[in-house]
Amino acid sequence: MQARAQTRVQSVIKKNAAVTCTGSLGDPVINQDFGSGSNPGAPLAPGMTTYNYTTNSCPSDGDYAIASNTLGCFGSTWHSVVRDHTGNTNGHMMIINAAATPGQFFEQKTTVGALCGSTTYEFSAYILNLLVPSACGGQGVKPNITFIIETPAGEELQKEETGDIEMTANPTWVQKKTFFTTPAGISEVVVRMVNNAPGGCGNDLLLDDITFRACGPIVQAGFAGNVSLTQQNVCEGQPASYTITATPGSGYSNPARQWQQNLNNGAGWTDIPGETGASINVVYPAAQLGAYQYRQGVAEATNISSLNCRVYSNPVTLNVTSYPVVPQISSQSVCEGDVLTLYASGGATYSWEGPNLPPTTQNPLRVPDMAAANAGQYKVTVTSAQGCATERTVNVTVKPKPVIQVSATQQICRGSSVTISANAADAASYSWLPVAGLSDPTSATPVASPDNSTLYTVTVTGINNCTSTAQVQVNVLELPVANAGENKKIFEGQSVKLDGSATGTIATYTWSPADFLDDPHSPTPIASPTDDITYTLTVTSANDCGTDESSVFVRVFKKIIIPSTFTPNGDGTNDFWNIEALETYPQSNIAVYNRNGQQVYYNTGYSKPWNGNLNGKPLPAGTYYYVIDLKNNTAKLSGWVLIVR
Repeated sequence: MQARAQTRVQSVIKKNAAVTCTGSLGDPVINQDFGSGSNPGAPLAPGMTTYNYTTNSCPSDGDYAIASNTLGCFGSTWHSVVRDHTGNTNGHMMIINAAATPGQFFEQKTTVGALCGSTTYEFSAYILNLLVPSACGGQGVKPNITFIIETPAGEELQKEETGDIEMTANPTWVQKKTFFTTPAGISEVVVRMVNNAPGGCGNDLLLDDITFRACGPIVQAGFAGNVSLTQQNVCEGQPASYTITATPGSGYSNPARQWQQNLNNGAGWTDIPGETGASINVVYPAAQLGAYQYRQGVAEATNISSLNCRVYSNPVTLNVTSYPVVPQISSQSVCEGDVLTLYASGGATYSWEGPNLPPTTQNPLRVPDMAAANAGQYKVTVTSAQGCATERTVNVTVKPKPVIQVSATQQICRGSSVTISANAADAASYSWLPVAGLSDPTSATPVASPDNSTLYTVTVTGINNCTSTAQVQVNVLELPVANAGENKKIFEGQSVKLDGSATGTIATYTWSPADFLDDPHSPTPIASPTDDITYTLTVTSANDCGTDESSVFVRVFKKIIIPSTFTPNGDGTNDFWNIEALETYPQSNIAVYNRNGQQVYYNTGYSKPWNGNLNGKPLPAGTYYYVIDLKNNTAKLSGWVLIVR
């Protein structure tokens, strides 16, 4: 008897060894996701594992924990995993620090009668190798798990190893699974996961989302038979009527269908009585908010009544969404030439229309340089991501700006002033900038006395709070400034150029007196006076900014005539060394030396000519040498004089 049972089990194992499933899956008969929430998950029921439960999320060898993360375990030789397989930070998972000897990680039995005969089932789990590649010298033990499916009596129906779960640089979940087809008379099974890896450093892992569910042909559903169209959006309160069609693939010898719905009431998937055809019509006269889902279950006809024996199509969803809630937009009043800004909210897209405005999806709406023609009603259509639209309107008025009349360009001489003016109807205030040089920058008619040419800008605010600007240029003209130049010194009979100049815009130059000048209307005439003289330069502005004067003194030194000989013999003729005009240089010095360099005469001013004596005694006839310093910053005069006796 025992031999026959063993033979039958071996036959089943051999038959299931090649079973695979690439089609649709049913709802899980077993679904262990270890829970979620802020509190740690509860330990597995007795008998479900041979490992010891601990509340420490970094369990020791032979222990396991149910926790949401593995932060900082064992000197960070484990990956720090902060999310379960589904990516939920509050989700829990089974953390296993495998023992050195093989043991059972997980076991669970289906309920009595849960399975159907001749139906393929998938047993799968998500596994993560916790060991970082650098741990254990890079030689860590890799988890290796056997999936076993048995009868409640212990007869083995399917057995398959996952192979090594490799270490990865980053935490990586991998799905491992096996398939088997129930033989006749088997309506309940036990699924187990057993550790195969040897003892040593490593063999530490996470388990999550362990499922056991029916597998069958692919079943594809869509609106109007279009399997790529699985969602439709309807706006709240609008009628909706759709046909949904499902097409199962081959795989069942005598397939049967059953449509299910998951309505917007939280009841989950339920069968729709009488809906067993290829298509189903759904009608909503006035759709209510929510998501309405439909799917088709398919199984062998003899198994269709069992929820655990069906496979299901993809869900097809009718989303009933609300219209966008768009706040009212207040009426706007803008000044002519300013920018209008209108903003709407509450939607995914926006479409604006308005007077002389082409439709635009801009939001906020910005209309530059508003004109009277842009005044009126603006409308925005606010559309949700699901295509539901709400309209809002807003009235916009355009206020006129002040029209300003201002003074023409003004010209003033430096130091003078002028009144500038601005005038606008319905003006509330005036403001001029810059304020420098203005008597009152808030007056419509301030007096301007700028130091330099200035462009004044006036801002006029109307009684409607709209503003305009205008400008007045005030040019400051330079006053004439005469400069007759430096004083001059010449000798009688010489000429000199006067260095006259002027700043400003000059119309005429006039020298007075005009005596001894070659051109009294030139800024730089040639002067040839015979005596000392003062010349005055008068310049006249070309811009009616007056005249100015400046004077220069020309010192005319008399010409010195030095005799080369005299005869101091008392005969009354040529007895003195008469140097003509030397007396006109009262500060001059004259010195005479003999041929030995001895000074024989010295005098200042030369008011009395030399008689050829030294200390009252006549000097011998001969040649003597003189040096005359006129003390007028001219070169010294030198030469010789002959005394004849």
